[in-house]
Amino acid sequence: MKIATFNINGIKARHQSLLAWLDEADPDVVLLQEIKSIDENFPSELFEEKGYNVATHGQKGFNGVAILSKLPLEDVSRGLPGDDTDEHARWIEATVVGEHAAIRLCGLYLPNGNPAPGPKYDYKLAWMERLHARAAELMEAEEPAIMAGDYNVIPQPEDAARPKAWVKDALFLPQTRRAWRRLLNLGFTEAFRAKTLAAGHYSFWDYQAGAWQKNDGIRIDHVLMTPQAADLMRDVWIDSAVRGRDKPSDHVPVVVDLAA
Repeated sequence: MKIATFNINGIKARHQSLLAWLDEADPDVVLLQEIKSIDENFPSELFEEKGYNVATHGQKGFNGVAILSKLPLEDVSRGLPGDDTDEHARWIEATVVGEHAAIRLCGLYLPNGNPAPGPKYDYKLAWMERLHARAAELMEAEEPAIMAGDYNVIPQPEDAARPKAWVKDALFLPQTRRAWRRLLNLGFTEAFRAKTLAAGHYSFWDYQAGAWQKNDGIRIDHVLMTPQAADLMRDVWIDSAVRGRDKPSDHVPVVVDLAA
């Protein structure tokens, strides 16, 4: 079962490039972030024609998450628990049942948090605290589950081409990375780092200043797996070539292959 996370940066602007990537990569499940669309305007029929079931949690103009799945989506829920006043569309869950295992999928778009310090950074840290609570529940269930998406977290210096440029950024502040480590310390495996320890691997390149051409990137799109999911992992990769195509997102897909 190939499961991808992909911050598409606007489904309206990039649905054609997404469709082309689906034809090429043939993932079973895609967790999308930043669809920037209300549910009613998401072009579900384009993906349904390719055999995907679609679940969305949209918001006008920004944020928004979705799941595309060739397998039926069961027990879909929307919104990260813990704050009934939070209207941001940043979290969606569903279960898919493969030939060998059922996987609980959690797609997330974690707040950016800039400028920091400030209210936006306070919101980011509070959101990460709620994420920790949900992650603990997933661990306690002792079932295969993944939390994948745009975390807006640079975990370590090796995950940035120029780490010194990010020292005051909300993505790399010590409090951010501390909250990230608290997630991992629950027992999660970070898929990409389970296979590759080397520096120089990124999932985001800014549109400005020729970042892609200079490979001036950061790695902020992650797949976290419970032990039961990690036991199923066969491979994981970043599909970085997508960034060099016409009208790309500033992010690229991260794909994990599970024996499910």
